[in-house]
Amino acid sequence: MNMSLFLSVENLVFIMATTKRVVVKVIWNMKKRVLVLVAFDVDAMCACKVLQSLFQCDQILYTIVPVVGKEDLERAYLENSEGVKHVIMINCGANFDIVETLQPLENVKFYICDSHRPVDIHNVYNAVQVKLLMKETELSVPEYDLLFRDEESEDESGNDSDSSDRPVPKKKRFDDEAIERRRERRLWEENRNKVLFDYNQFSSFGSSAALLLFELAWKMSKDSNDLLWLAIIGVTDQLLHYKTPREKYIEDVMALQSHVSRHNHRDDVDIISINCLKIMYDDEMNLSLYRHWSLFDSICHSINMACKFKVWTLKGQKRLHEFLAEMGLPLTQCKQKYSSMDSSLKGNIKNIIKEQMPKYGLEDEDVIVPSFFAQYGFRNKLCAMDITLACASILESFENGNTGTDSFLLALDVLDRSNVNAKEKGIEMARKQLQAIIKQVQIFLDMHQVISAGPFLYAFIQEGTPDVKFFAHPQCLMRLARFTLEAHCSVSRNKRSKTLPLVLGAPLDREQGTLLVIGIPPLSLDEERKNFFGKAFEQAASSTNARTLHDKFDTFIMEMKTDDRSKFFDALISLLQ
Repeated sequence: MNMSLFLSVENLVFIMATTKRVVVKVIWNMKKRVLVLVAFDVDAMCACKVLQSLFQCDQILYTIVPVVGKEDLERAYLENSEGVKHVIMINCGANFDIVETLQPLENVKFYICDSHRPVDIHNVYNAVQVKLLMKETELSVPEYDLLFRDEESEDESGNDSDSSDRPVPKKKRFDDEAIERRRERRLWEENRNKVLFDYNQFSSFGSSAALLLFELAWKMSKDSNDLLWLAIIGVTDQLLHYKTPREKYIEDVMALQSHVSRHNHRDDVDIISINCLKIMYDDEMNLSLYRHWSLFDSICHSINMACKFKVWTLKGQKRLHEFLAEMGLPLTQCKQKYSSMDSSLKGNIKNIIKEQMPKYGLEDEDVIVPSFFAQYGFRNKLCAMDITLACASILESFENGNTGTDSFLLALDVLDRSNVNAKEKGIEMARKQLQAIIKQVQIFLDMHQVISAGPFLYAFIQEGTPDVKFFAHPQCLMRLARFTLEAHCSVSRNKRSKTLPLVLGAPLDREQGTLLVIGIPPLSLDEERKNFFGKAFEQAASSTNARTLHDKFDTFIMEMKTDDRSKFFDALISLLQ
């Protein structure tokens, strides 16, 4: 693969400055602003803040516009492209032909920092207008000659100005050559279609955009603890929303740990400033928001623990009570706010759970996850997982008539370490989301609404269900789908259930009669995190003329007319059998 097609961390620096300060700052000196298009996810927001810090260091003008889908991206570009020569796209733009979609002027260049895979081949091989900020080791793109072929200039028919003067045998030879060329082209096109199908069949995710841009800041010697904390949250977002396998997450954590050691090597006694940020690495209990909740409620709303104990059943609740009793944790202590628990119990919970977990079928990954904590002045520790959930919940909250941009700005406030009120509001919203998820999972299981269609499982949230508004957004719907699949597999007597993917639909717009539909891979393929529903959805919609909208940057999420649901699913079943 041609390495010049990719922007390495060092090569991207020319947008702002060079590490040696010997090359003119292209954009600054031209007095041109940079347009930054940012997707609606926490990783993209963190990457945006890192980039914003770098721009401010070099006094570069920029415009940041959040975008929720392809149509929104097109509109944002048209409205903000006047005078713009450089466009940076964060977690958007990689998996479709950006030049064909936006039809930019020839002097406009796009710099794509996007974790979505696969990358569209036209973006990969357009070395003039498109530059990719990605790790080449994560890309496996077919060779150029397998995908593109120069048009032949000669006339395949063999007819030219003096063909009448040629003897018949020579003309026949030209006809044979033309037939052979057409045959070769047909075989090449068949092979190209096969290569493209294999390349685009599965969607997945690469490295965190926030981590890549932090590495850029590091190469420029402009990294800081604050930017490192943003990179940590970006990596954590990929874990919590099932974008990356646990092994890849641990690799990223190990890389981040070296930076944490470098920036936080001082002893506690040296940190006396109230404005100082200190980051620490430690094993974290895999319990959702337990520091801001009761231990009992946190266990009941954490996917791994809830599914192991089956907390939505009376038997499961009894088993959970036994588990807490064997650990020596009184129920009254567990049901009060974690911060109010007896300090002698609270300080040893992690070790106690580790001792008791084999008896209850719990594994290390169910209970413990490597993570990071931030200490800001003399305030309580902030957990990266808690901040990620708080930020995601605000990002997908459209209360009080807020627009998408309003929610984006409010979510940015959660990342501001000094904005305590925004964090508390985000954590409260995250708790509401988790409560809505567990209630919906219980409805699915109690009403036996998770149904096997043969090649996959499916479930639909009924119109009028309480808290249905939470599930009209991709990230919350993703967590619900994953919780539903794990919960169903934990109670199902069919051993095949772990090998089946899940399709989940939620009401989106009652007036327009639309659904938001998501497809997730089976638990048996959890180590790969490859999703085939993007192409499957497109083919099923095309074969039935179902009214669908494939507008999301995550191809495995789409919108669909409720009236077309039956014929669409019939086609999807036939396709996947």
